[in-house]
Amino acid sequence: MSSLASRLMPAVMTLRGAKRVFSSAEAMQRKLVRQSAGRPPKSTPPARLSKTVDIRVREIAGWTVYEISPKGKTPPRRALYLHGGCYVFEIALQHWLFVAKLAVETNTRFLVPIYPLAPAETADTIVPKATDLALGLIEEVGSENTSVLGDSAGGGMALAVAMQLRDRCIPAPHSTVLISPWLDITGTDPQLAVIAPHDPWLAVPGSHFAGGVYRGALLETDPRVSPLYGDLHGLGSLTMFSGTRDILNADATKFLSLARAAGLAIDYHEVPDMIHVFPILPIPEGTAARAVVARSMAG
Repeated sequence: MSSLASRLMPAVMTLRGAKRVFSSAEAMQRKLVRQSAGRPPKSTPPARLSKTVDIRVREIAGWTVYEISPKGKTPPRRALYLHGGCYVFEIALQHWLFVAKLAVETNTRFLVPIYPLAPAETADTIVPKATDLALGLIEEVGSENTSVLGDSAGGGMALAVAMQLRDRCIPAPHSTVLISPWLDITGTDPQLAVIAPHDPWLAVPGSHFAGGVYRGALLETDPRVSPLYGDLHGLGSLTMFSGTRDILNADATKFLSLARAAGLAIDYHEVPDMIHVFPILPIPEGTAARAVVARSMAG
């Protein structure tokens, strides 16, 4: 049985009006216009993280990038974390807390890029730059000590990065972790309409608009924006999480069958009644999922 905290999450999301901005293309467009006209969204890690991790900020290829390491340690492993937010919303508190806990639990130094939000940059430049960051980690400690992780839109980007590493003839990361990944921005899967009434957070119209902003001049089916349509061979070990009250469960289930057909080793965790990105939420199911992520990184 699911925990009380997880059963309350849909009601919390509904009360917060989380789905409102995703309800229509117009609502998402208005949100982005207000965001661009206002104060830049906060992207710095919360001060409380410094109790357990060391934080260093760098600039790499014009991006602000944070290094998160277990306090006072020199970790042997590296990980690239690509945050979610529909490619148009900034990194959030739950992302930072998730990364900090994983850094301590796995003795890993995380690289967290504050990539420019679309349309300031779009997939044609963001994905290659993110791939360069992953490559830098692999060159530093080897692919066997490097992981690439992402949630939601960041999960789609993580898979796109894995594809680009393969296309550059770079050994696959030890682990690629996809948390409720957005793998198809087209919004055409019939299963979306089945799941949507039960999802308290996401809806197709607003997310489709945001995906259009992110893809820029690329086709919706370009693997850099919709990796579901790319070549899935040779991507290494994958771990993926999805909840059944998340419209992106449609992406996960379709990807699962395609990945298995391509001969990929994929450790898939589908949890009934869980909402979007449940592994990074402060619920018992999130804690259990984080333990799985830790094992995939260290195993």
